[in-house]
Amino acid sequence: MLRVGLTGGIGSGKSTVCDLFAELGMPIVDADVIARQLVAPGQPALTKLAEVFGLSIIEQDGSLNRALLRQLAFSDLLNKQKLDAIMHPLIYAEIETQIANLQTAYCIMAIPLLLETQKKHAVDRVLVVDCPPFIQLKRVIARDNVSTEQAEAIIALQAARETRLAAADDVIDNSASQTGLAEQVKSLHNSYLLLATSGITSA
Repeated sequence: MLRVGLTGGIGSGKSTVCDLFAELGMPIVDADVIARQLVAPGQPALTKLAEVFGLSIIEQDGSLNRALLRQLAFSDLLNKQKLDAIMHPLIYAEIETQIANLQTAYCIMAIPLLLETQKKHAVDRVLVVDCPPFIQLKRVIARDNVSTEQAEAIIALQAARETRLAAADDVIDNSASQTGLAEQVKSLHNSYLLLATSGITSA
């Protein structure tokens, strides 16, 4: 099975691209979805986070206060490192579990921090969803209801756009229309099916 690692900066449109691949019938193993499942009420990861960051990150209903945790993690590099040390091993273990249960020509592994966590070796191809930084910033502010400063701080902790593009085997430009995006996904879908059938990973 061909393993396609989909990545990109926050606000680049990774979820939209994943939805388009899913519409074509391809399985999506999503690190963000897994992360949310891991910190559901009662899960060991949530307990560990509370031990490290304090009970203030737990809402009255037992759920995670994501906004507060994000603020704590992205305002202090040490806190970010602590968060990553707890979550990343659990996330990657679950990714491998899910992939082991798939039977398909290829799968999309949506991993926003694929390069930052140095997991490029875990995939056969790197697919980068790309857009200009000013569009990225605008989307993050609108979607997450955060300040410009918060959005810029999050972006600054991720791999630079140039680094992602240099590591990419394939690039989707998500700075234009939804129609153009769907066409790009369909083209890559056909390419990945061909590569998977031929048993090679490079075009």
